[in-house]
Amino acid sequence: MRSQYKNIARVVKPHGRKGEVLAQPLRGLPSVLTPGMRVALTPPALKRDRFCTVVSVTDTGDGDLVSFEGIDDLTAAEGITGCYVLANRDDFELDSLDAAYTDLMGREVVDERFGSLGTIVEIMSTPANDVWVVEGDRYGEVLIPVIEQVVLDLPDQGTISVHVMDGLIDMDK
Repeated sequence: MRSQYKNIARVVKPHGRKGEVLAQPLRGLPSVLTPGMRVALTPPALKRDRFCTVVSVTDTGDGDLVSFEGIDDLTAAEGITGCYVLANRDDFELDSLDAAYTDLMGREVVDERFGSLGTIVEIMSTPANDVWVVEGDRYGEVLIPVIEQVVLDLPDQGTISVHVMDGLIDMDK
């Protein structure tokens, strides 16, 4: 059963004196924070609500500059540094290739020509796209670019179907 909430970002550091923070999307996800979104900050603290509302979001190129309702000064912003931001799955949409890191790790990857390539052991982020590192007995390590031309079927669970481009599999193994 899928969780109702999904980790979407992590608060990296406070920014300024008015409670704004820099939040970075978690690996494998685009920025999905929007003003008005109700989120949970975890781990929870004893002296603040777990849930709050996003007041403003500004893309800085290095993450999002975010203002949360109730986080009004530098001390409060420092108090949520390191927290994860969880959002209800109904409050944001992802492209099919924007699966979260935790949803992909350990999943089997099968190529239409080469069969089972192994399982995803790592996800590398590059400026162009993510790359799945797939480890298997037959072909060793295979790097799969996460692009529409390669990823054929990415269901919520189970085996992922791909079409590996020529030259990405070491046939000598």
